[in-house]
Amino acid sequence: MFWNLATAAAALFVFIGGLQVMRAGLEAMVDSRLPDLLHRLARTPGRGILTGTVITALVQSSAAITAATVGLVAGGSLAFQDALGIVLGANVGSTITPQLLTLDLTAAAVVTLAIGTAGWMSGGPRVRQMSRALTGFSCVFIALHVLELALQPVAKTVWFQAWLQGAAGNPVSALLTGCLASVIVQSSTVTTVIAMTLAADGVLPVPAGIAIVFGANVGTCVTSVIASIGQIRPAQQVALAHVLLNAGGALAFLPLLGPYSRLMAALAGSPAQQIANAHTVFNVLCTLLVWPMAHPFARLVERLLPDHRHA
Repeated sequence: MFWNLATAAAALFVFIGGLQVMRAGLEAMVDSRLPDLLHRLARTPGRGILTGTVITALVQSSAAITAATVGLVAGGSLAFQDALGIVLGANVGSTITPQLLTLDLTAAAVVTLAIGTAGWMSGGPRVRQMSRALTGFSCVFIALHVLELALQPVAKTVWFQAWLQGAAGNPVSALLTGCLASVIVQSSTVTTVIAMTLAADGVLPVPAGIAIVFGANVGTCVTSVIASIGQIRPAQQVALAHVLLNAGGALAFLPLLGPYSRLMAALAGSPAQQIANAHTVFNVLCTLLVWPMAHPFARLVERLLPDHRHA
């Protein structure tokens, strides 16, 4: 059992490291242009949502994009109302990785790992950046496969099932578990994928996994809140909007967890796919519901956290 736990822990570290390497490679390709892209493209809520979705799908960190948006608003390069669309889009873009990880690409990942490593070590600057991202992407798939295998025996132990039953028995407990896990690992993607893995192993009920995903969305707001500390009021308004959007969505969906879980079961067969779909539908629906009310919502945030500089 010790070796299973050690292997699972090592696989989790490789998974997180792979995400970081992939993110670093992709960020290196767009980093110098990111502020200008966000500033130029986020002129309306619709364009902001599209921009936030695409850039987050590329960089694979909604927390990083939201924190960058807070920084742009703090620097005066972006207005709060323009930033709101980016925050909405970032939530949608964060759903790409869990969807990709429902595909069985482990064998292909071994090949792409070799290709990525070779390109990273011997290619030119542009090739190295792309190869770095490919290497990280490959590590994520391989680590997920190892994590799933390592957790299977652990999941059968009495203590683990007792812990899961305690966390999964109450939707609020599951939501808080997801929130805390996301705060600790600083990634809603990692928390979501762990829930998918446990559900795939048959030890975590899908409704509990979905509630954990709701909580993970709330926990990821901590990064933008930290980034806004000590900044000007509009930057803090971006962080507050992020918290209200994600927490509000989670609280709105939680009472509907039963019907929502049954809907996901009707749309997909495997438990992991159901949780990935629940994550995607949740974020897309929340974004679509807020989009038409983006300006009134922005005014509400401005009332809750007024900018006294213009008083």
